[in-house]
Amino acid sequence: MTEGNFVDYVKIHLTSGKGGQGSTHLRREKFVAKGGPDGGDGGRGGHIIIRGNTNLWTLVHYKFKRHFKAGHGGHGGKQTSTGANGEDVILEVPLGTVVRDTETNAIIFEITEEGEEKIVLKGGKGGLGNSHFKSSTNQTPRYAQPGLPGQEKQVILELKVLADVGLVGFPNAGKSTLLSVVTSAKPKIADYEFTTLKPNLGIVKHRDFQSFVMADIPGIIEGAAEGKGLGHYFLRHIERNATLLFLIPADSKDISKEYEILLDELRRYNPELLDKQRLLAISKSDLLDEELMEMMRTELNKDFKEIPYLFISSVAQLGIQELKDKLWTMLNG
Repeated sequence: MTEGNFVDYVKIHLTSGKGGQGSTHLRREKFVAKGGPDGGDGGRGGHIIIRGNTNLWTLVHYKFKRHFKAGHGGHGGKQTSTGANGEDVILEVPLGTVVRDTETNAIIFEITEEGEEKIVLKGGKGGLGNSHFKSSTNQTPRYAQPGLPGQEKQVILELKVLADVGLVGFPNAGKSTLLSVVTSAKPKIADYEFTTLKPNLGIVKHRDFQSFVMADIPGIIEGAAEGKGLGHYFLRHIERNATLLFLIPADSKDISKEYEILLDELRRYNPELLDKQRLLAISKSDLLDEELMEMMRTELNKDFKEIPYLFISSVAQLGIQELKDKLWTMLNG
């Protein structure tokens, strides 16, 4: 999937169908001169429904078409026949999609299961036919109800990537390179910050034909929780990950400080993110010799007593299998 096709945020305009009008028909048959009212009810207007689909990974199909209108209900007929219901509009979205109201920014609902259907806008109710209004004092009512109008709303579809492992780190920490090595994904890789502007997903193949999904998320900068840089556009993707893999390069000036900054950004955005499992990977470890690595290990043992860590190098394939084994154990332990 190319970066331009990964669409994770769209605004769409929705209109449900209006209800059909009730009938004012009066029964007329041979030998029944005055049969009385037999007008049927109008059909309901079409709903706007959102359905989860596991075969979708992005909202790109809503990139160019953003207006959706359901069908109107049919009018009531004679012999108390009800009008046809308006045609529903079903919008299919990837799992992990959040539907928000554009005016209040409130979450209307979330889609997290295959085939899960939820109505965003209900169609208008059909009007009652004149057969409902007959009485002993009014035996031939010549009026019926009009159908109720449909609803109109603008909503935001916001995709939060569903992945087992989310890569967390500063720009240029080597996240895209790691993803390209452990999966078949082909993210854009270059020697400058913010090469990755959209999340990339890849399937990590493990032993015995087992696999899990890893997401490369654009790099965090200080102030991201307040929306600085790419801000909320990527932090929301971390919410769906079961395990967070923190990636800090071996040539970093202070690994502990960088880790604390990353952790603080997650805490400020959503404190619940700190409840997730965490693993620290020191990337670009091919730059270290045995002596430097041992010195670094001594420091890390002091600072990271509760969080497991390991040294890796995507280029030199150092510690990659160990990393996959550790992640698999964390995900399935």
